[in-house]
Amino acid sequence: MRLLGVTSLGILIASFPCFSQSAVDFQRDVQPILASRCLSCHGSNLHLGELRLDRKSDALRGGGSGVPAIVPYKSADSLLVRYVSGLDAKTVMPPAGPRLTPKQIEILQNWIDQGAPWPESDATPIPQKAATDHWAFKLRSQPSPPQVKDKAWVRNPIDAFVLAKLEARGWKPSPSAEPYQLLRRFHLNLTGMPPSIEEQNALLRDPTSQALDKIIDVLLERETYGERWARHWLDVVRYADTNGYERDAIKPHAWRYRDYVIRSLNDDKPYNRFVLEQLAGDELPDQSADSMIALGFNRLGAWDDEPADPETDRFDQLDDVVSTVSQAFLGVTLGCARCHNHKFDPLTARDYYSMIAVFNGLQRPRNGRTELDLPVGTSEELAREALRDSKIDPLKKQIADAREKFRQAFLDAGQSALGSEVLEAARAEPAKRTENQKGLVAKYGKDLDKEILLATPTSVKNKIEDLEAQIANLRKATPDLPRSYFLNEPKPPGVTHLLIRGNARAPGPEVPPAVPAVLTKIQPSFPPASSTSMRRLTLAQWIADPENPLTARVIVNRVWQAHFGEALVRTPNDFGRIGEKPTHPELLDWLANWFVENGWSLKKLHRLIMTSNTYRMSKRSVPEYVADDPENRLIWRVPFARLEVEAIRDSMLFVSGKLNAKMYGPGMYPFVPKQALEGSSDPDKIWQPFNEIEASRRTIYAYIKRSMIVPMLDVLDFCDTSRSSAKRINTSVAPQALTLFNGDFVNRQARHLASRLLREAGPDINRQIEYAYRLLFARPPSASEISTLLRFVEDQGGGESAMQQLCRVILNMNEFAYTD
Repeated sequence: MRLLGVTSLGILIASFPCFSQSAVDFQRDVQPILASRCLSCHGSNLHLGELRLDRKSDALRGGGSGVPAIVPYKSADSLLVRYVSGLDAKTVMPPAGPRLTPKQIEILQNWIDQGAPWPESDATPIPQKAATDHWAFKLRSQPSPPQVKDKAWVRNPIDAFVLAKLEARGWKPSPSAEPYQLLRRFHLNLTGMPPSIEEQNALLRDPTSQALDKIIDVLLERETYGERWARHWLDVVRYADTNGYERDAIKPHAWRYRDYVIRSLNDDKPYNRFVLEQLAGDELPDQSADSMIALGFNRLGAWDDEPADPETDRFDQLDDVVSTVSQAFLGVTLGCARCHNHKFDPLTARDYYSMIAVFNGLQRPRNGRTELDLPVGTSEELAREALRDSKIDPLKKQIADAREKFRQAFLDAGQSALGSEVLEAARAEPAKRTENQKGLVAKYGKDLDKEILLATPTSVKNKIEDLEAQIANLRKATPDLPRSYFLNEPKPPGVTHLLIRGNARAPGPEVPPAVPAVLTKIQPSFPPASSTSMRRLTLAQWIADPENPLTARVIVNRVWQAHFGEALVRTPNDFGRIGEKPTHPELLDWLANWFVENGWSLKKLHRLIMTSNTYRMSKRSVPEYVADDPENRLIWRVPFARLEVEAIRDSMLFVSGKLNAKMYGPGMYPFVPKQALEGSSDPDKIWQPFNEIEASRRTIYAYIKRSMIVPMLDVLDFCDTSRSSAKRINTSVAPQALTLFNGDFVNRQARHLASRLLREAGPDINRQIEYAYRLLFARPPSASEISTLLRFVEDQGGGESAMQQLCRVILNMNEFAYTD
């Protein structure tokens, strides 16, 4: 929109009869404009240009220019009006966000022309835009489970909170699912794969609630639990194995972070410790290889290895960290305050850049475009390796010097059989070689090296061998540490400035490290630097503090979502004012309190949720309830939610008998059709050759390339890897059906499943069908299902090929893609 000049502004104002010339009330009319549009830069926390507009005396005095911002009775002489009206081409206010409306400008003009009356005492600043009364920014309440009429339905307090809301409506919860349905639900929720027939038989012998409770404990102790639940966290932290952008280079050893998450979950690492390690694993007093691998969290985002503007790119990288930290751990969108104060939440630009200051010391280890990994270990182990390397480096230099000295002597002697022209090219400095010389070196360089090696005298060889032996002994005494992928802090950070409008070339005032003011009454004390700034540890300890109003709420909400398909707060990355309110706020706080009191144990939280009758409800629909509560916000049943692609793919491998249970290590490469690779500029190198045994590992180990997600994963709603993904979309579109029915993976598993049925169920087709249903659905088929499938096999001509087609059909049934 073009800025309005004085004449056009007056014409516009005159054309609106609603713009009256009546007396302007400061508190009613002016104060809201100043509070919402001006005080983020000229308030109590920040006074750009030395101007404060939250107190009368400061506003009348003006800023550092010495010119009054407000001249009573003279709006035309007041800089405030000139700047907000856009009459000064060099200074337009506010610098970010939409301009003031003509109505707002007219209010300020009239107010000043009426003498700029300011009834508030000079000692009482205008309160800035506040939303501190928002539920998420308050300390957790301490609710007690409510009393309910149907006490028999309550297995634990979760049920009381849910049932109380239902009874207030006169509603009843859905009846419990069948034991076989719960068994399959348990397995798919906790391990991502269906139960074996042996496990089904065990439940048939004892189908009680107590037996189901014991199954939960068994599943939580399996390593497959960590593989299943790690993927939920990897979505949140934008995990991928490559950087994205044009070259999309590999992140060296990034997979160690994925393995760290799996191990942490299987070990039931307390969540507060999980937080500390990922943000400040190198600053912990008990630093270890594990805690340093956890630091990969900060480096997982996309990265441009050849940015057009390196300064801006530096702040883009820091923004990626701050935005992910705030959403993943705190459920707030602090990244929205990069260019201006948050439009909806009480998060200021100062809050944002104070968090930037926490991470500003981090550096990306690299050599030009090439990313580097780093060794991991305890402080003592790292010191020992550094000392060893300090001894190895001069030995390597002696070897290089000895080789180069003889090389030059050989070249100067002119003894090569390759001729003087080649020798002259080899002697020339690489940067000064002619095109002809470059061609000679490329053609004959290896032959020349062989000549030099053969001519090297025994004395030089012996010296080199002795030096190499010394290096080998040093490495044997102090072996190489494992390496991982994380940002490091080689020196204390410099000064951090608030960037005006987020512009890296427009630094504003200096800001110290701090946490968002709305989330704490007392700022944590950021200590002076030692080997690192220690700022990240201070932040992590504040986030992991039991009194933090958000941390426990956010993680229990994520766990609830993964079990039920919908969270209590249905915007898991945004607990702010435009996020959704919790459907059951008392339950959310009770769960968060319980979680902290029980050692921040995720496994205990799983058990609490899964032993409730709320979790064990069926998915049965009630038309009356659907009409009043179509989104099931009262949780009167367990909602339908299709399994994620990982659980679908892993389940197919499991039932086909081809699952490779190998854990950890570098990613595997699933089958990708040739056509999907042809669009790449380097189709022969973008993807490794298909190896079915290796590719039959669980999907969490699939190599995630940002510029080319495996088509099967992509079409079945894999997460967005460029940013924190709070919840995957769940679509039902034609390409999914085509992929699952015609794709290479599913057809291959159908063949394997048909072979397994013949091998384990025998040649009788009825037994094969029954066995298949038990494997896939944890139940026997009905008589009508058997007769339908028998007709299908007959129509297909019978035999092995027909059974493969039958297997392809049942692998595509809806029941297989849902827990129950």
